[in-house]
Amino acid sequence: MTDHSTQPSLLVSPRTAASMLAVSQRKLWSMTFEEQPAMPHVRCGRLVRYSPDDLRGWIDARREGGAR
Repeated sequence: MTDHSTQPSLLVSPRTAASMLAVSQRKLWSMTFEEQPAMPHVRCGRLVRYSPDDLRGWIDARREGGAR
């Protein structure tokens, strides 16, 4: 039997994603559905989930200034 509690989540909730990005859930919703290009997300029926890897990629694509 696999212990899932020690494995990182493949997808996180909007609350967790907003916390990871240090923004409100309302701002995350805006970034996902109102801004272009949209925040990468996955729909599971009515649920919206975010991949931590996509969140990191989104951050890296918007990084400005300083040496990379």
